[in-house]
Amino acid sequence: MRRSLLDILCCPVCKGDLELRVDEETGDDIVEGSLWCAACGVAYPITEGIPNLLPQTDKD
Repeated sequence: MRRSLLDILCCPVCKGDLELRVDEETGDDIVEGSLWCAACGVAYPITEGIPNLLPQTDKD
């Protein structure tokens, strides 16, 4: 995921701003990490450069 995408992304749950947390990066690409929403406390993983912004569902 490129850092520049952070400017256009928002939380799919509450539409709040996302905070980037980087575990591994190569140049301007985030390889591993997460996007975190301070407003609702939901974290979205970034794995192999791909952010997963699908809202988590509870499975009973």
